[in-house]
Amino acid sequence: QLAFEQKRNICCIVKTNPLHVSAVRETLESRGVLTQLKARIRAEVFSALDEQRDAPPSLSHENLLINELIREYLLFNKYRNTASVLTAESGQPETPLDRQFLATELRVSEDASSKSVPLLYGLVSHFLSSSDDRGNVLLRGAAMSVSAPGNDS
Repeated sequence: QLAFEQKRNICCIVKTNPLHVSAVRETLESRGVLTQLKARIRAEVFSALDEQRDAPPSLSHENLLINELIREYLLFNKYRNTASVLTAESGQPETPLDRQFLATELRVSEDASSKSVPLLYGLVSHFLSSSDDRGNVLLRGAAMSVSAPGNDS
């Protein structure tokens, strides 16, 4: 009961004194809490709006893999709200794909150290450190015609 009364009194002081509001805001910003709250609010607003939306477009195999690489990266870096929005908006399955399945699909071999970071880090590292004399890698278009989801052109 006492703790509740103290918190209520603090809230009343903060509400009536702009200097306290500023101090609380600065404290929340310095702790990273304010950024997390804003991200969480964005994710919740998107989720509420998304409930009224039609079903997400079907994913091509390539988009499924790309989204999973991005989700793994986002979760590793603790961008949980961003990952939540990606999953909801893209129609990516709620349950992440098995990492070994993803590596197999991408024809990636891993060692023990590479398994501790997202596959996307390994792919970028490979291209950045490649001392291959063949020059630049030729990127080919998708195996099938791919357009951005929702763009039926």
